Amino acid sequence: MKKYILATVICWLAAFGVAQAQLPAVTLKTIDGTAVNTQTLSNDGKPFIIDFFATWCKPCNRELNAIAEVYDEWKEETGVKIFAVSIDQAQNINKVKPLVDQNEWEYEVLLDPNSELLKALGGQMIPYVVVVDGNGNIVSKHSGYTDGGENELIEEVHKLLAN
Repeated sequence: MKKYILATVICWLAAFGVAQAQLPAVTLKTIDGTAVNTQTLSNDGKPFIIDFFATWCKPCNRELNAIAEVYDEWKEETGVKIFAVSIDQAQNINKVKPLVDQNEWEYEVLLDPNSELLKALGGQMIPYVVVVDGNGNIVSKHSGYTDGGENELIEEVHKLLAN
Protein backbone atom coordinates (compact mmCIF):
# COMPACT_ATOMS: atom_id res chain seq x y z
CA MET A 1 0.00 0.00 0.00
CA LYS A 2 2.85 2.38 0.83
CA LYS A 3 4.36 1.78 -2.63
CA TYR A 4 1.02 2.58 -4.25
CA ILE A 5 0.64 5.83 -2.31
CA LEU A 6 4.23 6.83 -3.03
CA ALA A 7 3.80 6.09 -6.73
CA THR A 8 0.57 8.09 -6.81
CA VAL A 9 2.20 11.07 -5.10
CA ILE A 10 5.21 10.93 -7.43
CA CYS A 11 2.94 10.80 -10.48
CA TRP A 12 0.86 13.68 -9.17
CA LEU A 13 3.95 15.78 -8.44
CA ALA A 14 5.40 15.02 -11.85
CA ALA A 15 2.17 15.98 -13.58
CA PHE A 16 1.81 19.11 -11.46
CA GLY A 17 5.42 20.08 -12.13
CA VAL A 18 4.98 19.74 -15.89
CA ALA A 19 1.81 21.82 -15.81
CA GLN A 20 3.59 24.67 -14.04
CA ALA A 21 6.79 24.73 -16.13
CA GLN A 22 7.49 27.59 -18.49
CA LEU A 23 9.55 27.35 -21.65
CA PRO A 24 13.28 27.71 -20.99
CA ALA A 25 15.18 30.61 -22.55
CA VAL A 26 17.02 29.22 -25.57
CA THR A 27 17.93 31.14 -28.71
CA LEU A 28 16.97 29.35 -31.91
CA LYS A 29 16.93 30.56 -35.50
CA THR A 30 14.31 30.62 -38.19
CA ILE A 31 15.09 29.06 -41.56
CA ASP A 32 15.93 32.60 -42.72
CA GLY A 33 18.48 33.01 -39.91
CA THR A 34 16.52 35.32 -37.59
CA ALA A 35 17.24 34.71 -33.90
CA VAL A 36 14.24 33.76 -31.75
CA ASN A 37 14.21 33.44 -27.96
CA THR A 38 11.97 30.54 -27.04
CA GLN A 39 10.46 32.44 -24.12
CA THR A 40 8.87 34.77 -26.68
CA LEU A 41 7.03 31.94 -28.45
CA SER A 42 3.31 32.49 -28.14
CA ASN A 43 0.01 32.24 -29.93
CA ASP A 44 -1.93 35.30 -28.77
CA GLY A 45 -3.21 33.56 -25.64
CA LYS A 46 -4.13 30.32 -27.40
CA PRO A 47 -2.40 26.94 -27.04
CA PHE A 48 0.52 25.98 -29.24
CA ILE A 49 2.48 22.85 -29.99
CA ILE A 50 6.23 22.45 -30.36
CA ASP A 51 7.10 19.43 -32.49
CA PHE A 52 10.77 18.41 -32.66
CA PHE A 53 11.89 16.66 -35.83
CA ALA A 54 14.88 15.96 -38.07
CA THR A 55 15.01 15.57 -41.83
CA TRP A 56 16.28 11.99 -41.47
CA CYS A 57 13.60 10.93 -38.93
CA LYS A 58 10.85 8.99 -40.72
CA PRO A 59 8.40 8.91 -37.76
CA CYS A 60 8.87 12.67 -37.36
CA ASN A 61 8.05 13.30 -40.99
CA ARG A 62 5.02 10.98 -40.82
CA GLU A 63 3.75 12.88 -37.79
CA LEU A 64 4.24 16.32 -39.33
CA ASN A 65 2.62 15.15 -42.59
CA ALA A 66 -0.36 13.72 -40.67
CA ILE A 67 -0.79 16.99 -38.79
CA ALA A 68 -0.41 18.96 -42.03
CA GLU A 69 -3.48 17.15 -43.41
CA VAL A 70 -5.67 18.49 -40.59
CA TYR A 71 -3.78 21.64 -39.60
CA ASP A 72 -6.15 24.05 -41.37
CA GLU A 73 -9.11 22.46 -39.55
CA TRP A 74 -7.23 22.62 -36.23
CA LYS A 75 -6.40 26.31 -36.71
CA GLU A 76 -9.97 27.17 -37.65
CA GLU A 77 -11.49 25.12 -34.83
CA THR A 78 -9.05 25.94 -32.00
CA GLY A 79 -6.62 28.60 -33.17
CA VAL A 80 -3.70 26.29 -32.27
CA LYS A 81 -0.29 27.04 -33.76
CA ILE A 82 2.53 24.59 -34.46
CA PHE A 83 6.22 25.33 -34.16
CA ALA A 84 8.23 22.61 -35.92
CA VAL A 85 11.74 22.58 -34.47
CA SER A 86 14.47 20.84 -36.45
CA ILE A 87 17.33 19.30 -34.51
CA ASP A 88 19.34 18.66 -37.67
CA GLN A 89 22.98 19.41 -36.99
CA ALA A 90 24.71 22.32 -38.70
CA GLN A 91 25.98 20.22 -41.64
CA ASN A 92 22.38 19.18 -42.46
CA ILE A 93 20.56 22.47 -41.82
CA ASN A 94 20.47 23.12 -45.58
CA LYS A 95 18.13 20.09 -45.95
CA VAL A 96 15.41 21.53 -43.69
CA LYS A 97 13.92 24.17 -46.00
CA PRO A 98 13.68 21.79 -49.01
CA LEU A 99 11.90 19.21 -46.81
CA VAL A 100 9.48 21.83 -45.48
CA ASP A 101 8.82 23.15 -48.99
CA GLN A 102 8.44 19.66 -50.49
CA ASN A 103 5.85 18.70 -47.87
CA GLU A 104 4.17 22.12 -47.98
CA TRP A 105 4.28 22.40 -44.20
CA GLU A 106 2.70 25.64 -43.02
CA TYR A 107 4.35 25.48 -39.61
CA GLU A 108 6.65 28.08 -38.18
CA VAL A 109 9.97 26.25 -38.50
CA LEU A 110 12.83 26.84 -36.08
CA LEU A 111 16.33 25.38 -35.97
CA ASP A 112 17.86 23.81 -32.85
CA PRO A 113 21.11 22.32 -34.29
CA ASN A 114 22.65 21.60 -30.87
CA SER A 115 19.36 20.23 -29.45
CA GLU A 116 19.53 22.83 -26.66
CA LEU A 117 15.78 23.33 -26.41
CA LEU A 118 15.09 19.61 -26.81
CA LYS A 119 17.46 18.80 -23.93
CA ALA A 120 16.16 21.67 -21.77
CA LEU A 121 12.65 20.23 -22.13
CA GLY A 122 13.79 16.74 -21.16
CA GLY A 123 13.57 15.26 -24.64
CA GLN A 124 15.85 12.36 -25.46
CA MET A 125 14.37 11.02 -28.66
CA ILE A 126 12.34 12.41 -31.53
CA PRO A 127 9.68 12.97 -32.48
CA TYR A 128 9.16 14.86 -29.23
CA VAL A 129 6.09 17.03 -28.82
CA VAL A 130 5.35 19.65 -26.19
CA VAL A 131 1.89 21.18 -25.70
CA VAL A 132 1.85 24.69 -24.23
CA ASP A 133 -1.24 26.47 -22.93
CA GLY A 134 -2.20 30.04 -23.79
CA ASN A 135 -0.28 31.35 -20.76
CA GLY A 136 3.00 29.73 -21.83
CA ASN A 137 2.81 26.82 -19.37
CA ILE A 138 3.98 23.41 -20.56
CA VAL A 139 1.05 21.05 -20.04
CA SER A 140 2.30 17.84 -21.64
CA LYS A 141 5.21 16.15 -23.38
CA HIS A 142 5.19 13.11 -25.67
CA SER A 143 7.95 11.02 -27.24
CA GLY A 144 7.55 8.93 -30.36
CA TYR A 145 4.79 8.69 -32.91
CA THR A 146 2.28 6.08 -33.92
CA ASP A 147 -0.28 6.57 -36.67
CA GLY A 148 -3.23 8.50 -35.30
CA GLY A 149 -1.19 10.03 -32.47
CA GLU A 150 -2.01 13.49 -33.78
CA ASN A 151 -5.59 12.98 -32.58
CA GLU A 152 -4.34 12.92 -28.98
CA LEU A 153 -2.67 16.29 -29.53
CA ILE A 154 -5.82 18.01 -30.68
CA GLU A 155 -7.74 16.41 -27.81
CA GLU A 156 -5.28 18.01 -25.39
CA VAL A 157 -5.81 21.36 -27.08
CA HIS A 158 -9.59 20.93 -26.80
CA LYS A 159 -9.23 20.21 -23.05
CA LEU A 160 -7.15 23.38 -22.61
CA LEU A 161 -9.77 25.47 -24.39
CA ALA A 162 -12.57 23.93 -22.30
CA ASN A 163 -10.95 25.10 -19.04
